[in-house]
Amino acid sequence: MESVQAIKQRFGIVGNDPGLNRAIEKAIQVAATDISVLVTGESGVGKEAIPKIIHQLSHRKHGKYIAVNCGAIPEGTIDSELFGHEKGAFTGATQTRSGYFEVADGGTIFLDEVGELPLTTQVRLLRVLENGEFIKVGSSKVQKTNVRIVAATNQNMFDAIQKERFREDLYYRLSTVEINLPALRDRQDDIHLLFRKFASDFALKYKMPTIRLTDDAVTELLSYRWGGNIRQLRNVAEQISVLEKNRAIDRAALLSYLPDAHSNLPAVIEKTKQDSDFSNEREILYKVLFDMKSDLNDLKQLTMELMKSGASDVKQKHQGLIDKIYGDGDNGEQQMEVLPATRPEEPEVKIVQPAEDRYEYAEEIEEEETLSLQDKELELIKKSLERHKGKRKLAAQELGISERTLYRKIKQYDL
Repeated sequence: MESVQAIKQRFGIVGNDPGLNRAIEKAIQVAATDISVLVTGESGVGKEAIPKIIHQLSHRKHGKYIAVNCGAIPEGTIDSELFGHEKGAFTGATQTRSGYFEVADGGTIFLDEVGELPLTTQVRLLRVLENGEFIKVGSSKVQKTNVRIVAATNQNMFDAIQKERFREDLYYRLSTVEINLPALRDRQDDIHLLFRKFASDFALKYKMPTIRLTDDAVTELLSYRWGGNIRQLRNVAEQISVLEKNRAIDRAALLSYLPDAHSNLPAVIEKTKQDSDFSNEREILYKVLFDMKSDLNDLKQLTMELMKSGASDVKQKHQGLIDKIYGDGDNGEQQMEVLPATRPEEPEVKIVQPAEDRYEYAEEIEEEETLSLQDKELELIKKSLERHKGKRKLAAQELGISERTLYRKIKQYDL
């Protein structure tokens, strides 16, 4: 059995942190078996190195090693990618295809970001773990495979199980042995060591002198949170190596490459439910205000028409506009009434809602009523009453006004 130090040299792993050494020791110990392994840790800590170690130290090292990023494959095609499909199984399936579990028979499959798998795919994966069986998409034939599964995730799996985003039985099948890799901020003694390694690599790659940090820059390097872990540290080292002309990097120069260097908060802050609810309520309020503005514009248009013509003509010409503002008339017939105001020359216009939803909109219209209009109105009322033998209800319907309005007109003209 190879030592931890030999494995580090073989796979290019840098660091002497006890947590890192313990993870490598566990990988060496389980490699000779076929039990499934779950690698946990934050994004960017180097989880992909563990399955490679396990595969190369196992009896499957001559078989295929396939790494699958579960979060990068669309939900609609992931079953086909993993288990294959038959010709004609879905639109675009022009030929039969072998999935990863068929291709990697006798080898190892690394399922990165396994927490992103859809629930339907989790059921299929559980069957493979339990008895090595799977079925291609669009087929009814059961196939066998002999594959070693190593999975990795940066999620809190117990939280995912509680929220019913991950099957509990699948979690316990995958995590027969769990290997955790520590975050970079918990490996204080390894941070500067890793930075020097990356700086040396990039100096060789880009054929330029190696950068080095001053003492105050090293202090800042060690105190930074490194939310992106080793991946972020490597990116910073590459940027500085390429962009800085001065090869001696002081604290000020380093800080220009460290986002939120003085913040102790995590890089990603989860949006709270209250924030989401407030956003939804605000959107609803904007919509209500927009609708109110539209209704006011329509009301102005209707009022202008009332100023230019009689109420009956407006009702006939703009019934659609009236229904839009005050409803479609399902709860009762809309009624427009021209009521006498305190001064005869300034009638007050009202649009009356049904009893169930009564809102009154009144606006004074300064319009001088001519004698000819009064005479015409009086003449029309007299003729309608005579035609219907004094029946106010029928006369009001013919005139297009309410019976109550007709009654007031009769009193007003002393008929």
